[in-house]
Amino acid sequence: MSNQNNLQNEYPDGQIKDQSNFHSTPNDDEKRPQVIPQTIPQTIPQNAALTESHEPKIAIDDIGGRGPLGKVVEKHVWNDSLLREIKGHHGPKIWAVGGGKGGVGKSLVTANVAICLALMGHKVVTIDLDLGGANLHTCLGVSIPEVTISDYLTKKIRNIEELLTKTPIPNLSLISGAQDDLGIANLKAMHKNKLLSKLNTLNAQYILFDLGAGTATNTLDFFISSDQGILTVLPEPTSIENTYRFIRSVYYHRLKMVEDLLDIRPLIDEVMNAKLTGPKNIPTDLVQKVIELDQVRGMKLKAEISKFRPKLIMNQVRTQADIDIGFSIKAICKRYFGIELDYVGYLDYDAVVWQSIKKRRPLLMEFPSSRLVTNFDRIVHRLLKFNS
Repeated sequence: MSNQNNLQNEYPDGQIKDQSNFHSTPNDDEKRPQVIPQTIPQTIPQNAALTESHEPKIAIDDIGGRGPLGKVVEKHVWNDSLLREIKGHHGPKIWAVGGGKGGVGKSLVTANVAICLALMGHKVVTIDLDLGGANLHTCLGVSIPEVTISDYLTKKIRNIEELLTKTPIPNLSLISGAQDDLGIANLKAMHKNKLLSKLNTLNAQYILFDLGAGTATNTLDFFISSDQGILTVLPEPTSIENTYRFIRSVYYHRLKMVEDLLDIRPLIDEVMNAKLTGPKNIPTDLVQKVIELDQVRGMKLKAEISKFRPKLIMNQVRTQADIDIGFSIKAICKRYFGIELDYVGYLDYDAVVWQSIKKRRPLLMEFPSSRLVTNFDRIVHRLLKFNS
C-alpha cells in the first residue's frame, strides 16, 4: 500500500508533464500531422486503413457481445436468444488486446491505450487476463496487487469492485490476474461466465482486456466477447505467422458458436482444417459453397463473417517497410478470410519502453516527449471513431 502512495505522490495530480498531444475528442484528427505513410504498395490504396472507412459502419455490438457467455463456452452455441440477452446489456465498452505470440507488446498497448482514454476523461478499468503470467501492473506503475481475479473466482472476495486497484492516473483502475494460483490459468467455463456477467456492474466507460499469448480457448472466448478486438504485431516473421493463426482460430471459433450453422459444420471443419498455404478450400470460398448448398444458411454465414472486424497495431516499427506490413496483413485477411481488418496505426521503436518498465513507471507519463505519445494518441482516436 505504501508503494502505491509513493506513486500517487510522484504524480499528485495524475498529469503527465506535457499533455499537448492529447485531445478531448476524435474530431481534431484532421488538425494533426498526416499519419499515413507516403510510400504504400501499389496494390493497396493509400487510404485503405488509417483513414475513416467510407463503407457502411458495422454496429459495435455486432463485433462481439457482452454478458453471460457460459452457454457459449460450454456448448459452443451462439443462439439468437443468448445473443439478444448479451446485446441487451448497456454496460462499458470492452476492448480486448491480443495476438498470437508472447512478447509483442500486448501489455504495453493495453496500459497506454487505457492511460490515453483516462486522460481524455473516460473512466477506464484494465483487466489482466494473462492468467498465470500477469504483469500489466508493472506497465501501469503499480506494485503487485494484494487481490486478484483468483480471489474473486474462489469466493474469497464476493464483490468484483473489491478487486479494483488504483493507479497513478485518475479515472484508471486495474484488476490483476492471478499471481500464485497456477490452476487459474485453465479457467473453467462457469468462471468465465461469472466474470463476464459482472463486468457490466463496474463503474466504467471502457474495460480493456490484456489477453495472454496463443490460441487457448479462454483467450479466444475473451477476444470474441469484446466490442473491439485489437491485434498487436511485431514486424517479424514469427509474430506475423502467429497473428494469422490467431485470426484463423478466432474466425473458426466464432463460426462454431453459431447455432444456425450446425448443419454445415462438416463443411466448415473441412475448409478451416485445410493447410494455411493450400490453394484450395480457403475460407473465402466457404461462403460460395454454402450458398450453393443452402442460400439461407449461406447468407447467415456471410453475415457472421462480416461481424468479425479486428483492429491491427504494428509495434516496434523502424522503417517504412515495417509500416507497410500492416497494409499487407489487411490485404491478405480480405483475400484469404474475406474479413475487413482495420489497420489503426503503428508504434515507433523507442528504447524508453524498456526504460519505463525497469523503472516500473507508466511510459506516457514518464516520457512525455517520446514519439510514442503521438503514436498512441492517433491510435486511440482511430479506435474511438470505430467505437462511435
